[in-house]
Amino acid sequence: MANTESVRLDQWLWAARFFKTRSLAAAAAQGGKVHVRGDRAKPARAVRVGDRLQIRRGPYEWVVTVNALSTKRGPAKEAASLYEETEESARNREATRAQLQAHAAPFRERGGRPTKKDRRDWARLAVED
Repeated sequence: MANTESVRLDQWLWAARFFKTRSLAAAAAQGGKVHVRGDRAKPARAVRVGDRLQIRRGPYEWVVTVNALSTKRGPAKEAASLYEETEESARNREATRAQLQAHAAPFRERGGRPTKKDRRDWARLAVED
């Protein structure tokens, strides 16, 4: 953990293990997938203890409060101590996961590679939602 007052956003996201590489973290920030205190953030934005971050990866979204700063990627337990996720965020992510599993369940029964009919069914489900 660093003894600095602020850290670059892309470094912190990488150290907190939200992204596998720092370049993926920078690309997410550049693409508008990360917000700091409600504002869209660039990769070089300074993150401070107490900041509230919204991080979107695919269908999932985390809302976290920064507890500590780090520029080095360490063990998962150490990374988890860098932030605290809100209860509402955890519930929303769990609901999204359950919903995605429910939609995929009928297609998992067959096993193997999806057929052309399966792909058409998926496309039809996406249009109906």
